[in-house]
Amino acid sequence: MTLIYIAAGEASGDILGARLIAALRARDNTLEFAGLGGERMAEQGFSSLFNIHELALMGVMEVLPSLRRLSRRMDETVADIAARRPRLLVTIDSPGFTLRLAKRVKALGIPIVHYVAPQVWAWRPGRVKHIAQVVDRILALLPFEAPIFEAAGIPVDFVGHPILESEAAHGDASRFPHAGRSLIVMPGSRRGEVKRLLPIFAGTVRRLPADVLPVIGLAGTVEEVVRRQEAVWGRPIATVREPGEKADAFAAARAGLIKSGTSSLEAAVAGLPHVVGYKFNAVSNAIIRRLFRIKYASLVNLLVDEEIVPEFMLEYCEPVRLSAALLPLIEDDEAVARQRAGFARALARLHPEKGLPSEAAAEAVLRML
Repeated sequence: MTLIYIAAGEASGDILGARLIAALRARDNTLEFAGLGGERMAEQGFSSLFNIHELALMGVMEVLPSLRRLSRRMDETVADIAARRPRLLVTIDSPGFTLRLAKRVKALGIPIVHYVAPQVWAWRPGRVKHIAQVVDRILALLPFEAPIFEAAGIPVDFVGHPILESEAAHGDASRFPHAGRSLIVMPGSRRGEVKRLLPIFAGTVRRLPADVLPVIGLAGTVEEVVRRQEAVWGRPIATVREPGEKADAFAAARAGLIKSGTSSLEAAVAGLPHVVGYKFNAVSNAIIRRLFRIKYASLVNLLVDEEIVPEFMLEYCEPVRLSAALLPLIEDDEAVARQRAGFARALARLHPEKGLPSEAAAEAVLRML
């Protein structure tokens, strides 16, 4: 038996892990898998050591109260890896947890591949030296990441961005059950960020024309947070969770109000014009402001070095600015066409040399075996 241990720490990593497992099995059906995953990896027959929703924390004030529990979960994971002795450990994104795990496991002599390069180009570039000490290879999603890590002596495979495999591009507006103008709202997959962003996004929607229907994208375990705050929108809302229904909602919507991150690329793949916003709590805002080193937060904008998508970060993430940027996308077809042309330029840079991103990632993992 060849056992690959996969550790994903949040919803986006769960999707990557599921696609990686499927692509690996298509190439070698004798492989076995264990580790940490979520709902999508479970669909591949994967049994997680514990529920990874416990790990989906972001920001200093969220993490601090959970340190003891996170430490206990780390100890459990290390012990499980030591007992199972897998041929390879694949850590996926969530570097706050997964790179600490890699450091603990390194002494066991198990090769370690980290899938999704940490964003050292955005903040704390000094982390590269630490990363070089704990992982044996990186699977990078963005074309400009490889030289950064290779300069530190870490082998890198650019495998392309998994957003290219998203169902978001294949929606059918006729299947979306709500008539009229709709606005996709994506507040995130972590409870903390949803609690922070939902009131801001709801305040933004209240400033838009009364016929605009907010359609809330649900991810992870945030549905109860959204449901508890339905009254803040000041109008009816709809929700979507499954990838297929999300894709149909994207196809039917006029625009999107999207939290910064991969969700923006998902909207771009769907051709959905959108605005990006994000903020942390006050303490984390102050820290991020000092450490942030890049011109843009939106990956679409980064890829073309131009503000295709209006973005409002930290103290600029507030309803007046967000609603003013959204209105042209709801009302003006020319503004929509300009943004979509920018999407095409950005997405063209995300393709691997051949095949799909999950296939390129699987080939890289098999080479490590």
